[in-house]
Amino acid sequence: MKNIRLLKDKLFSKIFFTLTIFSISTVVLLGLGLYYKSIPLLNSSSLSNLLFSSEWKPFKEAFGFYPFIMGTLWVTVISIVIALPLSLLTAIYLSEYAHHRVRKLVLPLIELLSGIPPVLFGVWGVLVIVPIIQDYIAPHFVEFTTGYSVLAGGIVLAIMIFPLIISILIEVFDNVPQELRDASLSVGATQWQTIKKVLLRKSVAGIVAATVLAISRAFGETIAVLMVCGNLAQVPHSLFDSGYPLPALIANNYGEMMSIPMYDSALMFAALLLFIIIFLFNAISRIILFRIEKRTT
Repeated sequence: MKNIRLLKDKLFSKIFFTLTIFSISTVVLLGLGLYYKSIPLLNSSSLSNLLFSSEWKPFKEAFGFYPFIMGTLWVTVISIVIALPLSLLTAIYLSEYAHHRVRKLVLPLIELLSGIPPVLFGVWGVLVIVPIIQDYIAPHFVEFTTGYSVLAGGIVLAIMIFPLIISILIEVFDNVPQELRDASLSVGATQWQTIKKVLLRKSVAGIVAATVLAISRAFGETIAVLMVCGNLAQVPHSLFDSGYPLPALIANNYGEMMSIPMYDSALMFAALLLFIIIFLFNAISRIILFRIEKRTT
């Protein structure tokens, strides 16, 4: 009987190990597949020209990805700048100040927000955000804009990642021991001082992790951003300029351009760029998290 149990343990251990290797190899195979499809473009042009050229003329086989890289970065940075402070303050309120009835009412609404399809956020952005930027915000800063801009993309994307950041931060705050709060309050600290000196300091790693997940989500968002960014292959120089993020480029052109081999390779290279950007960002973030955890232990 004991031998049968040991045999079962070994069997399940090998099965779990195989599944783990399979999940890891999926990421590797995805990267290799994108690289393989990008080889024709890489053989026809230098990597520096692809990354830093702004010339985008597919039918002349001129593929400069710099405007799309910058469009992706502009929209992502704007969304995080808007979403992170608001989400952090919302999570602090729900975790530390709100009555339990308010929390029970608000949290399901936040979860409902995360379940709304991205295309609805895009429609909302077109009907609400774009006109507000065009008619009320932009005239104070620029002479003319259509409203379809990286700012509109950043605002829509910020609304989309609110639920993700708030949910993670509330879990992080709830995992901070109540004894630490009580100890701080018992020596005369106010609730806000306790939040600053105890809660936030103990939650730094969790806040960084929430930000990393939100940025990873923001990098890959397609439909909603595609609908409000303007989709012009140009480098944005202000919040009110149109942009063309990499996911929107792929979604807009892939189906109809598959018959053009070099264009198909260029779109696969765009997907490879997005894959590498997200991979590098997550790797750097893991290193930062490791150092934070090492410093706090």
